[in-house]
Amino acid sequence: MTLEITINNNTFVLHCTGAMYWVEKRMLLISDVHLGKVSHFRKHGAAIPGQAKYKNFLKLNSVVSFFSPETICFLGDLFHSTLNNEWDLFTDWMNHTRVPVVLVAGNHDIIAPYKYKDLGITVCSEWQLDVFLLSHHPEQREGLFTLCGHIHPAVLLEGMGRQFVKLPCFFRSAQQMILPAFGEFTGTYVMEPADGDSIYAITKNDVVAVAIK
Repeated sequence: MTLEITINNNTFVLHCTGAMYWVEKRMLLISDVHLGKVSHFRKHGAAIPGQAKYKNFLKLNSVVSFFSPETICFLGDLFHSTLNNEWDLFTDWMNHTRVPVVLVAGNHDIIAPYKYKDLGITVCSEWQLDVFLLSHHPEQREGLFTLCGHIHPAVLLEGMGRQFVKLPCFFRSAQQMILPAFGEFTGTYVMEPADGDSIYAITKNDVVAVAIK
């Protein structure tokens, strides 16, 4: 279900939901939930079951219960678009979760910041903690290791019979870790690793380090 790694003498636990727990800060990091996407696409005629909008909240409840964090940081694209009925579900979730929340705003976070602040959520464009930079977009900044999202990284694996499977992944390079999209209804982008990169693929129930050829 989890895989523990070390970055700059800090311990991080990668979870099969796509969330990452920062042990020293007791902080849960989650990227690209895209709440409201189901309702947005249903409004425009997409054939998605109405009950699908609850899946992200079930995942959130599960991972928060697993780690019991002191802080939750969303690394951007928390809400997919403009307000819709999933905002009410998110409001209920915030009222029941009762954990301080920080949103590092992403390109999809177009809802007015005061709506988040009314729920007690701190909104920022980036957040520096010690030698780590928390942002939505991948970014190289001297002296800092970036924790980010946006890309929705995936890896393409080849089996013994030349069959292929695409899996979401955590993608680590020398100075950054790109988290997978947490949301249930998001696409992925297959990454091409270079020398020194690390890939941690997500299966249904586990996180696995992938050997890079």
